Amino acid sequence: MTLIRFVNVEQCYEINKPVIKKLNLSIEKGEFVVLIGPSGCGKTTILKMMNGLIKPSSGEIFFKEKEIYKWDPIELKREMGYVIQQIGLFPHMTVEKNITYSLDIQKLITVDKHKRACQLINLVGLEGKYLKKYPNELSGGQRQRIGIARALAADPEIILMDEPLGAVDQINRKILQDEILRIYQTLHKTIVLVTHDIEEAIKLGTKIIVLKNGEIMQSGGRDEIVFQNENSFVTDFIGNKGFLSYLNIMKIKNYISPINPNQKQTETKLYVKSGEKLIVGIRICLENGLNSIFVKDEMENIIGQFELSSLSSMKF
Repeated sequence: MTLIRFVNVEQCYEINKPVIKKLNLSIEKGEFVVLIGPSGCGKTTILKMMNGLIKPSSGEIFFKEKEIYKWDPIELKREMGYVIQQIGLFPHMTVEKNITYSLDIQKLITVDKHKRACQLINLVGLEGKYLKKYPNELSGGQRQRIGIARALAADPEIILMDEPLGAVDQINRKILQDEILRIYQTLHKTIVLVTHDIEEAIKLGTKIIVLKNGEIMQSGGRDEIVFQNENSFVTDFIGNKGFLSYLNIMKIKNYISPINPNQKQTETKLYVKSGEKLIVGIRICLENGLNSIFVKDEMENIIGQFELSSLSSMKF
């Protein structure tokens, strides 16, 4: 099911200087779409056009096959959760009231709102005691979690995230990436996220869209974006960082080969767990001058081996 569709959309803030050029884009239900590109490429403009904050200069945008400006604005915002870098929590409201703010529009009774707040505070990895706190009592990472909880409060069809982790330190950024991924896998919501971070895009996106000067340079899954670059811009932009990010994300279990019958299991005690990242297996092989190591499952049973030569299937 197509949730959002752009048809020949252009956006010009100045005459004859389009920020977005003849954009044709479809976002399917259940996708985690990441928009990435250099500053000024139009990522945030696309996101704002999706939820009606900015009207395109030309072209059409559809949400659930209904032209976006034919939607009632309140109903449209209920269908789309929005998370921004600045978070924008109300300082005079408790965490609970911040989370349930959008529910006031639906006039839910207090008990129902409290129940929803409790569900969401747990979903974003915080304890119920935080509901009574105020934003200035929270860390930056905690405030961003509350921002995500608030966006989910009205159970929207789609979540829009504009650089949601841009102001978070690197350690908390990785933790929050894992939380966002867990929420996506738990709720099966459609997510559209804007980022400038290549590693974040490779880690989170089921579809990655690389933009330059308001145009789509390439769109596809992480394998396509990392190994099947369609032009020199994508090759240069994704570069080694995209490749290393891929190695840090993919699990070794995807590269298991049958055990070589000529190799005795007693030849080496070195092994890697099937749930480890690909980079771990590569590092063990290289550090010990080996072409292959055994792979064990969680029960310590050898289930195959990892060979460096198996990486030749990647299109470097």
